[in-house]
Amino acid sequence: MRSRLLFLFPVLLFGAAQAQQPAGDVAATQSTTPVTNHPFWDDYRRGWHFYDDPEIETVPTPKPPLNADKPRPDTRAPELIEFERLQKRLEEFRNIAIIRPTESNVRRYMELEARVVRQASYFSDVAQRVAWSTPDLDMTLQGRPVNARAIEVFDREQAQSRTQSLASLSRTHVLFFFFRSDCPYCHAFAPTLEAFQARHGIQIVPISVDGGGLPNFPQFRRDNGISRTLQVTQVPAVFLAEPFSGKITPIGFGVLSESQLVERIATVTAPGAEAIVPSVTRRVSLQ
Repeated sequence: MRSRLLFLFPVLLFGAAQAQQPAGDVAATQSTTPVTNHPFWDDYRRGWHFYDDPEIETVPTPKPPLNADKPRPDTRAPELIEFERLQKRLEEFRNIAIIRPTESNVRRYMELEARVVRQASYFSDVAQRVAWSTPDLDMTLQGRPVNARAIEVFDREQAQSRTQSLASLSRTHVLFFFFRSDCPYCHAFAPTLEAFQARHGIQIVPISVDGGGLPNFPQFRRDNGISRTLQVTQVPAVFLAEPFSGKITPIGFGVLSESQLVERIATVTAPGAEAIVPSVTRRVSLQ
């Protein structure tokens, strides 16, 4: 009871003081008191027992840019814009004809498709004329020719060039021939390798993985673990080896013809060939 009286005592004093104040002074005081958000310690007339909700901050709405609704101009070449429109129109006509294949819809699509085909054919004719007049752009002059007489000359020149390359390789390279004495494919492949050695001079090094020999290669080496190093999982297998550097490159597995051997050896020894598939070339100490 006492604490309640102590709480109401300042309020009663404030009310009595306000009652003794003249009415004119009260009006003057109310009129001169600005309505501002002062801290509660400056507003002593309100007392200590009150609560005000915090003011809601208003975020200003951003103004749209002046040119927001104005479409940006298409800066692409007019040919690209026309091609895109034609492609889109052709797709729309085709879809309409598929869903509703009436005579008019199908005819409209086919007419537009014929127009596109004629345009592509005209492009092909122009490209062909340009290639005829520019040797660097004529693909028939790059690599193997398409004319029968030119193919004959090309094959003769290529064979002569590869024969010279093999004669040069025979001074620094050998062919490892992995075989098994009970393998019929190894027996069938051995005469080809024997003839290849006699024709091109590259020494054949026969390596037996089972300890047995072949009639064409009575002198052979036993496998000392090199087949495991080279991951020889199938025989017959042929590898081109350079004993001086220890570089060994696979040529092929299974029975190969002499022309295949020549072509593959020329391919793997061409300049930059090792960089194409570097993981297949191994370096093993052969000393």
